[in-house]
Amino acid sequence: MSLGVFLAVLFAAFLHASWNAWLKVSADPLVLLAVAKIATTVVAIAFAPFVTVPPPEAWPYLAASVVIHTAYFLFLTIAYRLGDLSQVYPLSRGVAPLIVAGLAVFVLGESLGQQEMLALLLISVGLMSLIFSGKGAIGHPKAVIAALATGCFIAGYTVADGAGARLSADAHSYLLWLNVLNGIPIILIAIALRRREFAPQMKLVWKTGALSACVSLLAYWIVLWASTQAPLALVAAVREVSMVFAVLFGVVFLKEKLNLRKLMSVFVTLSGTVLLRESK
Repeated sequence: MSLGVFLAVLFAAFLHASWNAWLKVSADPLVLLAVAKIATTVVAIAFAPFVTVPPPEAWPYLAASVVIHTAYFLFLTIAYRLGDLSQVYPLSRGVAPLIVAGLAVFVLGESLGQQEMLALLLISVGLMSLIFSGKGAIGHPKAVIAALATGCFIAGYTVADGAGARLSADAHSYLLWLNVLNGIPIILIAIALRRREFAPQMKLVWKTGALSACVSLLAYWIVLWASTQAPLALVAAVREVSMVFAVLFGVVFLKEKLNLRKLMSVFVTLSGTVLLRESK
């Protein structure tokens, strides 16, 4: 991987952690997310005529991904409402590859080598220590549950999108149509739950929401471009540095507590995730 590609992916990791931080500090994360998805949906619809429509065999996976993404969005907003960014982000992002690897072994019958087993052990140890507070009790139990559920949904849409993209004639087409559709349910849910409060809240956060959408799309585009310039495993591994950025944002800007246990937890989880990515 060249230095330019490495720095680009590092910047994408920074962007991904940034929009999650904005979601965390928002007065109403659900409305902010809905505004961001409105912007993303509009952009995707504008580009949809220029790509092919996914083939019929890909649409069941596309539909499943929309449902899973909706659950992911809901639990992500709940997790950030209840817990710290420096706990929720690494926990949700770190548990996803662990679940995907488990599905590969127990559902698809794949085997794991020594490097993969070591990586899973590191991730498990890192995540378990993130769950507990400094006194040994579970820190923010509801936030932990929401973060773990978020990680499950990340793993779910990762598997669904991977299968759907393979069945599509064009993976870019699949992902664009996914962005056309997957924001609609969360937008409708936000309007239904907030009712009269939605429009006033939307006026307050539309700038941040639109910026979040742009940042999210830019981060994804950078990773997509980098995947054509360097091995996918290396790109995915560098992308996981977003965990570190999330912890730094939580400590520096949100004044969350940083102790040696949390620092070591993130380091161990990040090391295991990078090791697992590089083993693919």
